[in-house]
Amino acid sequence: MADTTHSALAPTYHPLPITIARAHGTHVWDTDGNEFLDFLSGYSALNFGHLHQGLVAAAMTQMRQVTLTSRAFDHDRLEEFAQRLVEVVGPLTTGGENSLVVPMNTGAEAVETAIKAVRKWGYDVRGVPEDEATVVVAGGNFHGRTTTLVGLSDNPTARDGFGPFTPGFRQVPFGDLAAVADAVDDTTVAVLMEPVQGEAGVIVPPDDFWPGLRELTTKQDIALVADEIQSGLGRTGTTIACELWDVQPDLVCLGKALGGGIVPVSAVVGKPEILGVLTPGTHGSTFGGNPLACAVGVAALDLLSTGQYQARAAASGKVLKERLDALVERGLLTEARTIGLWAGVDLDPAFGTGRDLCEALLERGVLAKDTREASIRLSPPLSIVQPELEMALDILEESLIALRGERSAGASNEAATDADDEGEAAEAAEKAEETEAEAADPTDDAADDVPDATSDDGAVTDDDSTAQGTDERSELSPTAG
Repeated sequence: MADTTHSALAPTYHPLPITIARAHGTHVWDTDGNEFLDFLSGYSALNFGHLHQGLVAAAMTQMRQVTLTSRAFDHDRLEEFAQRLVEVVGPLTTGGENSLVVPMNTGAEAVETAIKAVRKWGYDVRGVPEDEATVVVAGGNFHGRTTTLVGLSDNPTARDGFGPFTPGFRQVPFGDLAAVADAVDDTTVAVLMEPVQGEAGVIVPPDDFWPGLRELTTKQDIALVADEIQSGLGRTGTTIACELWDVQPDLVCLGKALGGGIVPVSAVVGKPEILGVLTPGTHGSTFGGNPLACAVGVAALDLLSTGQYQARAAASGKVLKERLDALVERGLLTEARTIGLWAGVDLDPAFGTGRDLCEALLERGVLAKDTREASIRLSPPLSIVQPELEMALDILEESLIALRGERSAGASNEAATDADDEGEAAEAAEKAEETEAEAADPTDDAADDVPDATSDDGAVTDDDSTAQGTDERSELSPTAG
């Protein structure tokens, strides 16, 4: 194991205390050979599991041919990749079979590409005055880490210290259709939102929200852009999450799982009237759509084209929801939000933070990640089998019980310690009073004149203080008696 006493890495992450050395399917192993179930899946980049053999084979085959040409030249996998995306995702957008594709690398690049496209479309097609285009976004969003995208965030950790931010965005509460309607005007070129907010804790909007957005944006000739970087490609039991509400967005941003956990691959797919405004020189990427990315992307789309992974996510998601709802009913969780094979769970802050729960899970062999202070998200590979899922949920229950027990025991021990301290203080005060009385009249008979220890001065007798301390310890401490 490498010496990590002094890291050369900038401290941009606070990882859980595990160093992974090997992975396969739903499992990973650390440098000491300990085995863990992966319930994060690289924030859904590993929807197909670690080192899926079909994806690895596609990558290895392509690596023997050509891996990068830049977009200065075409290569033999690029059009194949674009056509496959149009076949699988195009019909789920308003672009249909005529959809266009802009291949990129990371999710943030895909969202930035969509923003550029809708702005230029607004100017060139809609006639919005130059530099006045606005985009409506949602509070609680996470679209990426670029300066533009953190400017859309209301998370202080992600946002503070990185301004000034790009103008032209209006933020409204997620799920509030009336607020969106109030925010749009003649300058609005797009509504950009995640169908389900993953980083915020798997926040699912009201069922009428996305259909309402579609109706509103169509009526106002505004582009509807769905950021499906985390929610797309099978996670919600559908190819894209918007299908859950029978909504076709104009543009879909895809990433993470599109690269199969092997290479970063992202893309924007959708309406040709919008993406067609990006002409030569207006946008590009050296690595976007490279041969290796396209080969892996095609293989990932082939896996999704059968519907098998979507069906598994839907079926396993029912088990996940049932088990998590039961934990809520028992009071071990305060809330659980489940959609497909994806869940955000909240625990009572009195019993620990999301980080505390993740560390408790880690100790028992399950990997998960906290989102907000007292929340974690659960997103295992879609390939997980029911015994693995049930085992991980058993471990979650065990971890929650352990956290509650630790906090309850800690509170009891603290209360018992306080009681001991109070008893000792009262005893010392009583002895001090006796000493003062003896100094005033040292004769034995004068002892009868010592004030009663329970008189108006508030002192407590030695016998009373001992009894009080014993009673409190017996009632509060789990080890008393």
